[in-house]
Amino acid sequence: MKTVLITGGAGFIGSHLCEFLLGKGCKVIAMDNLITGSLKNIEHLRGSKNFKYIHHDVSKHIVVNESLDFVLHFASPASPVDYQKIPIQTLKVGSLGTHNTLGLALAKKAKYMLASTSEVYGDPLVNPQPESYWGNVNPIGIRGCYDESKRFAEALTMAYHRIHKLDTKIARIFNTYGPRMRKDDGRVVPNFINQALKNESITVYGNGKQTRSFCYVSDLIDGIYKLMMSDTNEPVNLGNPEEHTILEFAELIKELTKSKSKIVFKPLPIDDPHVRCPDITRARKLLGWHPKVELNDGLARTIEWSKMTNAC
Repeated sequence: MKTVLITGGAGFIGSHLCEFLLGKGCKVIAMDNLITGSLKNIEHLRGSKNFKYIHHDVSKHIVVNESLDFVLHFASPASPVDYQKIPIQTLKVGSLGTHNTLGLALAKKAKYMLASTSEVYGDPLVNPQPESYWGNVNPIGIRGCYDESKRFAEALTMAYHRIHKLDTKIARIFNTYGPRMRKDDGRVVPNFINQALKNESITVYGNGKQTRSFCYVSDLIDGIYKLMMSDTNEPVNLGNPEEHTILEFAELIKELTKSKSKIVFKPLPIDDPHVRCPDITRARKLLGWHPKVELNDGLARTIEWSKMTNAC
């Protein structure tokens, strides 16, 4: 039985990863300080003898007494609403948290995975974005706390790989959606769905022509697992290469929810990327991975989950 530590294990993606790896027969330790995560996300797992939760801030020294086979570093605010409220904590978890988890993996002789992000590309001048693209990032802008923390985390991870020969993986995660996203997350999917379900105005920033690509969470988890079990140490984009404008997406949400909401436009936030779409050639070639869940199907599942949680 493999033992896996998942930092950020009570978060949106982290909780799905905990559930998936328990299903694969792993012993899972979820570590989280609940700054953006929630125990509700892992409540259904806590009865398992192979699951353990540790309340801890990974920016501080980490102690895990048992042996570990994998350390998966998924702790970090990921929504602009969150990381602009807590920029220092965001920078700490990307720097100190990455340093601490890398040190733990080295001490335990464990394999390591960093949950990085498409935000390392900033507001890209290349579309779609391949892993070879170095990005266009404003290091001192309001999004810089997240973008630069992840860029630093990638650099530190590769330094541990090169100097200490640690077996490391870097997942560059693009826009992901699905059940367990917080209603107040601030990102486009929960925003639009909750506004539509309440028949409130759907808020589109800018003219709505900026693009995003949306990957359903089960597809992402499958890609993470394939990367985790692979031999590659290069960064790998994980996301859905099907690109949509934000306005198209708002109209689709309105249609699927049968909402009476109106679409309203507000000024585009500072440094908001104009395009975002992964080139997943590397994931296809090295992992044999590509997303399978169609956008309409994934959104239908997410909308149903949102209806249930709103009714509770």
